[in-house]
Amino acid sequence: MTIRKQLTVLFTAGIAGLLLLFSLIIYWSLANDREDDYYGLLRHTAITKANLLLDAKVNPSVLQLIYRNAENTLFEEEVAIYDTSFHLLYHDAVEIDKVKETRGMIDNIVARKEIRFYQGSLQVVGILYMHRGHQYVITAAANDKQGYARLRNLEYTLCLTFLVGVILIYFASQFFARKALQPVADMVDKVEEITATNLDLRLNEGNGKDEIAELAVTFNAMLDRLERSFDAQKEFVSNISHELRTPLTAMLTELQVTMEKERDNLFYKESIVHAISDAKKLVRLSNSLLDLAKANYDHTEISFKQVRLDELLLDAHSDVLHNHPSFKVNMVFEKDIEDEKQITVKGNAYLLKVAMMNLVENGCKFSPDHECTVSISYNETTGIIRIQDNGVGISEADQQNIFNAFYRGQNSQYSRGNGIGLSLSKKIVELHHGTVTVYSVPGKGTTFTVHLPHQ
Repeated sequence: MTIRKQLTVLFTAGIAGLLLLFSLIIYWSLANDREDDYYGLLRHTAITKANLLLDAKVNPSVLQLIYRNAENTLFEEEVAIYDTSFHLLYHDAVEIDKVKETRGMIDNIVARKEIRFYQGSLQVVGILYMHRGHQYVITAAANDKQGYARLRNLEYTLCLTFLVGVILIYFASQFFARKALQPVADMVDKVEEITATNLDLRLNEGNGKDEIAELAVTFNAMLDRLERSFDAQKEFVSNISHELRTPLTAMLTELQVTMEKERDNLFYKESIVHAISDAKKLVRLSNSLLDLAKANYDHTEISFKQVRLDELLLDAHSDVLHNHPSFKVNMVFEKDIEDEKQITVKGNAYLLKVAMMNLVENGCKFSPDHECTVSISYNETTGIIRIQDNGVGISEADQQNIFNAFYRGQNSQYSRGNGIGLSLSKKIVELHHGTVTVYSVPGKGTTFTVHLPHQ
């Protein structure tokens, strides 16, 4: 069922329920009023006949004649008068006797002063009447035909009004639901036009104040992210294709030249060395891509545990020197460590080591003497790592982009790489809810500062 139909049904059902409740309250209220009014009329008629009989001394036969003449009229109350000893003093129609009084009923009336009850379709009232020091019991019974006729008419009117009202409410609900959801329908039509080739299209945000506008704003924000993601993906595919093609082309060219004619052993050896160098570049590139993929995992898929930064950096220091014997890395502890918690963070040791190695290798590569300094510090909430070199530095323009994958700045002429390392390091640090910043003065050197939260 569509939302439009759901709104129509719910709104119609809700208003119909209120109408039904309102109708029932009206009917119940008027039915109670009719009952009370008719009991009052019976009581008044009973007392009037008692006064005519006891005070005015009207002949009982005259009163009975009046009753017989009143039959088939709206007011045909049957009245009976007894003394408290259950002796009948007067009855409108003894041969009919609608109420059929009993001694128990008379005693009940004497005890309770007045009783009201139904006998079939008749309303009956019994009262204890005081007259000149004597007690009399009077009963009066009748069928309120006119009152019931009014109730039936009211019932018919309420039912008809309810049915007509429900029908009108249903169509009104359809109209208002259609009007209320029209912006959503317009959004659906617009969304159907959006494909991977035109992600620049956006939804109309309307007045920007209601829930539909809020939905449009949120959806447009999602489209912005998707568009950036698609653009980044296209750029990534283009860059990775170029990075893979370059060493593969070099290897293929080298091998083709080698196969053209017979060469001496020295030439073959040099060709093999060049091919190995290109293969190593491919291995480094593939390893970097694997690490980049791991850094983009959902953090729930990566195991985290307590990691000491000093031990982590010593491992990274050892691996960097093993891979690059000509590099020199100085380790500095800026503060005394009184508690290991001060330099402990929650993270994945492998990924953090990859990030630190990339930053350290980057610092050494761009230093003339292939030397950098790694400093360890801390504050109440984070562990702090600084990697400082005395290299060529990074221009302000390049500092805005150095963390983008495959980006190479102006200083790339001093050292060759695949442009993944800094992007990978930043993603890993952010995966650990940390930050990495860069400060550089061209010609003097660069400092990368990493903050990693303890918890």
